Amino acid sequence: MLRIKRVPTILSNYQKEGVEEGGAARGCGRNCLRNCCLTGAKLPLYAFPKSNKVDLCHNNEVPFAFLDSLLLGEWEERMERGLFRYDVTACATKVIPGELGFVAQLNEGRHLKKRPTEFRVDKVLQPFDENKFNFTKVGQEEVLFQFEASEDGEVQFHPNAPINVDGSPSVVAINVSPIEYGHVLLIPRILERLPQRIDHESLLLALYMAREAGSQYFRLGYNSLGAFATINHLHFQAYYLGVPFPIEKAPTRKITDFNGNDNGGVVISEIFNYPVRGLVYEGGSGSSLEDLSNAVADSCICLQDNNIPYNVLISDSGRRIFVLPQCYAEKQALGEVSGELLDTQVNPAVWEISGHMVLKRKEDYEGASEEKAWRLLAEVSLSEERFQEVVAIIFEAISVTEKMLTEDEQDVDQVDGGPREAAMVPGNQECLVQY
Repeated sequence: MLRIKRVPTILSNYQKEGVEEGGAARGCGRNCLRNCCLTGAKLPLYAFPKSNKVDLCHNNEVPFAFLDSLLLGEWEERMERGLFRYDVTACATKVIPGELGFVAQLNEGRHLKKRPTEFRVDKVLQPFDENKFNFTKVGQEEVLFQFEASEDGEVQFHPNAPINVDGSPSVVAINVSPIEYGHVLLIPRILERLPQRIDHESLLLALYMAREAGSQYFRLGYNSLGAFATINHLHFQAYYLGVPFPIEKAPTRKITDFNGNDNGGVVISEIFNYPVRGLVYEGGSGSSLEDLSNAVADSCICLQDNNIPYNVLISDSGRRIFVLPQCYAEKQALGEVSGELLDTQVNPAVWEISGHMVLKRKEDYEGASEEKAWRLLAEVSLSEERFQEVVAIIFEAISVTEKMLTEDEQDVDQVDGGPREAAMVPGNQECLVQY
C-alpha cells in the first residue's frame, strides 16, 4: 500500500477538523445539504438546454450571460460575505518568460500550518466513506445554484427553486480556497454520494457547463484519486483565467480518428514537446458534444478500471479535452522525488499540469522559471514506453479499429510558430510501478 503525507486543501469551511455532526429533526444548525436541513430548502436553478446532438462547430453566443451574470455574480456575493479563506485577487501572478508561457501565482493563503494527513495513492477507485468529509456537509450558503437540464430545451433561470431531493440535483458551489477569480466546484448528483470516479453522465454534465459558459478562458478540471484529489466525493473544479494555459498552446500530433457507435467522428491526438505526456480529444466533422463526451468518458473509465491515476482538462468551451495519466504521487510515496521539489509543496494536479503553477513560498515565486516548471512537470509524466502502453490499453477499451496513422501520415498541429524543442533537464521520468 502506497501512501503520501500532505496537508489537504480546504474546499469548504465545513471541512475543518472538529466540526460536530448533527442530525436532530430541527436540523444540525449548519444549514447543510443533508436530510436534517433539506426540508423546504430552496436554491437558484440554472436549467440548460440539452439535446441528443449538439454540433461542436456551433459558434453562436449563448442566449444567457451565464458566466458573467450568474456564476460570477453569485461568487462575488459570497466574497462580499467573507466566505473565502483569503482574497485571491491579492495573490501576485505573472507569466514566466519562455516559449510556453507558464503562469505562476503566489498563493500563501493555500498553505495551512497544520498536521499533514495520509492519503492512499495506489488505488484510484475507493468506496465512498460517509464518515469522511463530503459535499453534503457544506453549508447551503456555499452553494451558488443548481445546474440541471431544462425540460423544454430552453435556457431557464429560477432564482428560488426547491431542491428536488428525489432527483439528487447537481450543484455549483464555491471553492473557499480559490486559485483564481470565480473558482467553483461542479458536484454532479450530490445527494447520491458518488465516489470520485468519472462516468458518462457526469462528464457530459461538465461539458455542458463548459458550453454554457461560452468562454474559451473558462475551463473545468478533474483530478482522480492518486492524482491529487483529496475528497472522495465526485466533483469537478472550474475557474476563469484570461490567458491560454501552456498545455493549450503545446503542439499535438494526430493519432487516429475514432468513430463510436453513433458514427460521430472524434479526433484523438498526442501532445508532444510538453513535459507531461497526454492525449487530446476533439470533435471532428459531424460530431456532437455527446460523441466527444462518450469517447473521453470511455477512456477515463478504462484508466480507472486499470488503476491508473489521471487528470482531465476541459477547454475551448468543451470542444477540446486533455486526458493526462500521471505518476507523481506514486513516485513521491516511493521516495523517488527530490527533496528540492518536495520542499516547494506543489501538488501537481490538473491546473499545475496544464501550466498554472500555484506556489506557496515567496522564494519559489520570485525564482520561478520555465526550466524549473518543466523539471517539476517532467516528474509527473509517464515514461514514453509506459505512456504508449497506456494508450494501447485505452484504444483497446474504446474499440479503436481504424488504421493507426504512420509517423509520416500524422498531422502536426504547430501552435504559436511551431513545435517547441524539449529542454534537457535533470529528473527521472520513469513511472516505477507498472499497474
